[in-house]
Amino acid sequence: MSKDKRETRPESSEVVNRRAFLQVAAVAVAGASVASGIPEIAAAQKSRSDHGGGSLYMQANEIQNAVIHYRRDAEGTLTEVERVPTGGSGSGVVSPIYHISRPNDHEGAGSVILSPDRRLLFTTNAGDNSVSSFAVGEQGKLTLVDVKRTGNPTNGGAKSVAYAPSSRTLFVVHTFGPDHLRLMSVDEKGNLKARPEQYSVNTKDWPNRGPTMAVLSPDGKFLIIGTTFDELPSKTYPDGSLVIWIPHGPDGSLHIIGSNAPDPNGLVVFPVGGDGTLGAAKFQDAKGASPFYIAFLRRRPDTFIVGYALSDACAMATIDGDGKINVGPLVKVDTSAGLPSELCWLAVSPDDRTVYATNFGYSYLSSFRIDGNTLSIAKDPACPKVPGDGTFRALNATVSSGASDNWLTPDGAYLYQIYGNASALVGYATQPDGSLQEITRVKIPYNSPQGLAGF
Repeated sequence: MSKDKRETRPESSEVVNRRAFLQVAAVAVAGASVASGIPEIAAAQKSRSDHGGGSLYMQANEIQNAVIHYRRDAEGTLTEVERVPTGGSGSGVVSPIYHISRPNDHEGAGSVILSPDRRLLFTTNAGDNSVSSFAVGEQGKLTLVDVKRTGNPTNGGAKSVAYAPSSRTLFVVHTFGPDHLRLMSVDEKGNLKARPEQYSVNTKDWPNRGPTMAVLSPDGKFLIIGTTFDELPSKTYPDGSLVIWIPHGPDGSLHIIGSNAPDPNGLVVFPVGGDGTLGAAKFQDAKGASPFYIAFLRRRPDTFIVGYALSDACAMATIDGDGKINVGPLVKVDTSAGLPSELCWLAVSPDDRTVYATNFGYSYLSSFRIDGNTLSIAKDPACPKVPGDGTFRALNATVSSGASDNWLTPDGAYLYQIYGNASALVGYATQPDGSLQEITRVKIPYNSPQGLAGF
């Protein structure tokens, strides 16, 4: 992205006014945090950011793993600041699931996260099933604090983390089970300690399932696990494409390996105890195939959006005080390019009005509009396709750059998207109609990068 292109980006008065509104809204949310009794969090956030931009973090996921730290300026442009080794091993370009070189080799989300007070950053190391913790200093600079194995013995699987600050518990999701979920304790400095608890998302009928991510409900009472496979893929056709229909059951009839298709058990809900231990899992109906991603709304803490990798859709859902989930109608993207779109990663705007969804198979994003309890398409596609190097084909057999993790700035002004097979991290300016306008692009490692978090 040239300087001239950045400087000639059109800024209509509507876009400027919206951006100003979003910035005011973000300030109001911070003020509400202070008013609601958590001023220490607001103070820590203020000390680590300014009106001129912020920081963005991505794990390289190379064999010698590192977190890449980018400085984000007021115009959304990214500049690499540092690469800090994690002390652990990434999975590299070879997918732990598919055993080939491909983008999105974690087949998961949430591999890099910040603590709510932004004092600590956590990242998985899929190659050796460890987690690294970093202290976040001035200007977002990182200092490695600790790296510890999770206890899951099957390397290539640590893919997603969620953190409960009330109990200082880190929940780590793995591709391979049966102990898909392991717990770690975090002390006040960020030192880690693996805990003995282990939990599974397997069922009696499906002993080899594949989860994607863990998300804590805003009240901290429930941990929700997304899933994508009932049976991890292990076979390919002669042309190399994946076999997703397998014989299953006493009659050997064909069954799609995507979770919740049709077995109504794709969302797994664990009650969370005061010390971080989990109660018995409730397997619930996601109403669509492969409920990959869960994103809670900010202003309605009982409401979240689900992104479906094989149903090519998003849906609004709610969770009640007993952990029961109710999912609304699925809203599908245009699938004329081929099935499935592999719609996986989501970002929700701070005003809870727009959802940005990444289509892994299509190499672009789509956007949805939230109006009360109604979800609808805003822009599909929301941006032009970003081509890869031509070597990778998605499940729908189209050549793809494997768009994976995305991240939206706290004021909702800019969204950043990983395109692993294009070796690109692309930044977009969000537009009022739900479209995205490219404003920055940086080169990243080929195929392997995972996870985005920032402020």
